[in-house]
Amino acid sequence: MTGRLEAALRARIDNGGRCLVPYITGGYPGWVDSVRACAANGADAIEIGIPFSDPVMDGPVIQQASQIALEAGTTPISIFQEIRSLDVGIPLAVMCYYNTVFHAGHERFANDLVAAGVSAAIVPDLPLEEAGDWCAAADAAGIETVMLAAPTAPDNRLPRVAERARGFVYSVGLLGVTGERAELALTATVLAARVKKITNKPVLIGVGVSNAAQAVEASRVADGVIMGASVVHRMMEGGSEAVGSFVAEVRSALDGASW
Repeated sequence: MTGRLEAALRARIDNGGRCLVPYITGGYPGWVDSVRACAANGADAIEIGIPFSDPVMDGPVIQQASQIALEAGTTPISIFQEIRSLDVGIPLAVMCYYNTVFHAGHERFANDLVAAGVSAAIVPDLPLEEAGDWCAAADAAGIETVMLAAPTAPDNRLPRVAERARGFVYSVGLLGVTGERAELALTATVLAARVKKITNKPVLIGVGVSNAAQAVEASRVADGVIMGASVVHRMMEGGSEAVGSFVAEVRSALDGASW
C-alpha cells in the first residue's frame, strides 16, 4: 500500500512538479513555528530531526542546532509531544539515528511515531542488511521507512535499496556530511539517474543541495530535493520568517522551471 508520504510526493510529481522536503531540527528554539512556515510556503513534506549526541551524517550547522536542542532538554518524547500540536496538512517524517530507535524498542518507537501523527522515518546509520527488524515493525505500524542510496552503491545493491524503501528513495548527493556548498556535486545527479532507472518510487536528492538554483539543477534528474543545512542555517539566524522566505523562494524556482 502507498503511504501518506509517498502519496503526497506522487501527487506533486504526477502534476508535473518537483518535490520540496525541508529539514528542521526538532527541539531548537522556535522549531515548531519553522515547521509551520515550511508548510505554509510550499513544502510537500517536512523532515524533523531528532537531536542525537553523535550525529554521524550531520555537518556543523545541524550539529550546532542539535547540541543547542539537547542542552535545552530536548528528548524524542518531547519532540513527539510537540509534533502532536502541529496541524500543517502535509506529511511529517523524522530523521533519527538507530540508537534512538533501539533504545525505545522497534515496536514502541513505531507506535510513538503513529501516535504523534508522523508518517515516515529516516534512519541513516541503519544499513539495509540490518534493517529487517525495524522495517517489519514500521511496516506493521504503517510507518514508511525511507532508505538511503549512497554514491558508492554498486549496481546490484540499488534495486534492493529501492525495493525496501517506502515513501521515497533518499539519493545521497555526495560522500560526506550535510552542509551548504557552492556547487551541486556531480555525484548528486549521477546517482539519482542510476536510481531512477531501477525504480518507479519517488527519488529525492539530499545532502549538499544549498539554494534554489541547485534545487532546480538536482530536480532536472530527480523528482525533487531534501534541503537541510540551508534551512536550519536560516532558522538559526532569522527564525521562522527567514525559513518561510527561503522555502517560498525554492518553491517558486521549482514551480517556474520547465521540466
